[in-house]
Amino acid sequence: MGRDEATGALRAAACGQAGQPGKAAAGRVRVQGEQAWQLAIGKCEAHSCLRNGRRNVLSRGAADRPQPPARARRQAAEAWPQPAPRSAVPFGMVSPPFTPLPSTPLQDIRNTVGNIPMEWYQDFPHIGYNLEGKKIYKPIRNKDELDMFLEKMENPDYWRTVQDKVTGADIKLTDEQVDLVHRLQKGQFGDVHFNPYEPAVDFFTHEVMIHPVTNRPADKRSFIPSLIEKEKVSKLVHAIKMGWIKPRKPKDDTPTYYDLWAHEDPNSILGRHKMHVPAPKMKLPGHEESYNPPPEYLLSEEEKLAWEQQEPAERKLNFVPQQYRCLRAVPAYSRFIHERFERCLDLYLCPRQRKMRVNVDPEDLIPKLPKPRDLQPFPTTQALVYRGHTSLVRCLSVSPSGQWLVSGSDDCTVRFWEVCTARCMKTLPVGGVVKSVAWNPNPTICLVAICVEQSVLLVNPCLGDKLLYGATDQLLESYVAPEEERVQPIQWVTATVEEHRKGIRLVVKHSKAVKQVTWHGKGDYFASVVSDNSNMQVLIHQTSKRWSQNPFRKSKGLVQCVLFHPIRPYFFVATQRYVRIYNLLKQELTKKLMANCKWVSSMAIHPGGDNIICGSYDSKLAWFDLDLSTRPYQLLRHHKKALRAVAFHKHYPLFASGSDDGTVIVCHGMVYNDLLQNPLLVPVKVLKGHVITLDLAVLDVIFHPTQPWVFSSGADGTIRLYT
Repeated sequence: MGRDEATGALRAAACGQAGQPGKAAAGRVRVQGEQAWQLAIGKCEAHSCLRNGRRNVLSRGAADRPQPPARARRQAAEAWPQPAPRSAVPFGMVSPPFTPLPSTPLQDIRNTVGNIPMEWYQDFPHIGYNLEGKKIYKPIRNKDELDMFLEKMENPDYWRTVQDKVTGADIKLTDEQVDLVHRLQKGQFGDVHFNPYEPAVDFFTHEVMIHPVTNRPADKRSFIPSLIEKEKVSKLVHAIKMGWIKPRKPKDDTPTYYDLWAHEDPNSILGRHKMHVPAPKMKLPGHEESYNPPPEYLLSEEEKLAWEQQEPAERKLNFVPQQYRCLRAVPAYSRFIHERFERCLDLYLCPRQRKMRVNVDPEDLIPKLPKPRDLQPFPTTQALVYRGHTSLVRCLSVSPSGQWLVSGSDDCTVRFWEVCTARCMKTLPVGGVVKSVAWNPNPTICLVAICVEQSVLLVNPCLGDKLLYGATDQLLESYVAPEEERVQPIQWVTATVEEHRKGIRLVVKHSKAVKQVTWHGKGDYFASVVSDNSNMQVLIHQTSKRWSQNPFRKSKGLVQCVLFHPIRPYFFVATQRYVRIYNLLKQELTKKLMANCKWVSSMAIHPGGDNIICGSYDSKLAWFDLDLSTRPYQLLRHHKKALRAVAFHKHYPLFASGSDDGTVIVCHGMVYNDLLQNPLLVPVKVLKGHVITLDLAVLDVIFHPTQPWVFSSGADGTIRLYT
């Protein structure tokens, strides 16, 4: 038995004596001898304390201490020696009515520090202070391992000696205490005389007694009929009247007999559960098979011609009814052998036709998608129409603040609109068809890139904050040309005075017609796509240094559009069938996505950067999860005609696609932070309004940067805002 275990068991038994619940659950400890006296006198002291209403604290004088009754005092004086002088009572401890002898094992007075962890005094040589304020030192324990081993060998009482952690003194356990520890270790009760298996007293009986245990008068509510029960009963009566609740049928006690020969009857129990399949019955002959059928069964010439032109499987009759004057004139049946062979096939293949049909509810095959009203907000109604262009509007772009909108058209003008009022603030004639416009995404720069024929115009629209567009002009004018001219694939030209008055600041001249321009997220770099089949299709330009470079050495196909990654240094290049992702820092191809489409028309990147969508001219929209695969995660075929543009919202889980069928379809595209959860794609709204003109309808779609609104431009010369 370990010494620490013995100490813990004794402490648990002592707690049980003191009446502390939960600390001595192992059993009760019998109080005998000196402890009984001590307990009796302690009770007397407690009664007198309660009567006098005072606490027994050492700080009061001896006169203030409540005294035990006379009889208890007299008995204590006869049984015990006189208490110790007051100076021996430790400081700060509640003083008992008399000082117990040091032989009492369960009440040691040396600990004067109260109920605190003894680890706090671990590094000190003393435990508390006495009344004179002097330290009470711990017993000297300087034994090493060898001394302890020798003591263990020589001391016969070593096994029953335990150290009291409260006072640090060694205590030798008595036989009674050792027996108590053994009983507690075995899970028995501490008291030897306690019987846990006493016979139970059946206090409550099933018989009605004269004086029951609970004899309170009945409640008032027991005399009032319950309205709830009345309502339930009326509902049940109504259900029985309507036939919704039917009474249980009485059990039929007649004995049941099974007919062993009933397997031919399909309605019998054995007939329904048999595995034998009967041979298919032949159809009985009708009037049309008679040698002298009624005239209405005979076919006319037109009906015969139609019968011959029909497929054999589609004919109602597999023969032409004919009329003979008598039975002897009927010739031999020409298809007799063929029909017998078919009959044999029927008999042979019939059992193989028996298949266990799986009962599948068609509703279970439809994926469970949330309802659109639970996925709000998204654009639902047409709010504004921006009119002013005289030809089809090819491209749109919104300022980072969401206040201004720029549109490019085939009427050779670029118009700047105020979003909230649909008012045209400025019209810029550019002298050519505008293929693409892009507002700089940096909110501190007021600059728009416009593709016109073989040039990219950098225009300051001078709208909104005067300090903002003034700072943009200062930034462009602060450019200092390098001493050595570098060879560039294109030419940077400063605008003339007349062009500057219109708002044009720089002209980037290319060798071929430019069809797309897009900005990097920081606002300094932009990329342009040229209508060419050489390695000069894609060019990347830096505005602050007026420097352009050609990132590709050879052509990989006809490039449709390019995009910068919103976060990482990746560059997306979409050709007719593939989307290639390049790492601009490492200058290498990272990934090649297969679009599964004939001709990619447009592309958009999710703001998180891990998903992209591609629209195609064969009316498909492909969603790619870049972490998942190089093939589309989902192909959406919602449109009936070619897709011209796709777009993601910057903040809301929305994406939109515009098509030549005149509709803009808005979808909910939730991308979860949990990588194990696939994106949730739900179409929520079909927006209509554009008129199909020259087989073209919606040419571009773009979302508002902060609101759940979508803009669309069409071949009918209008721009529409859906909110």
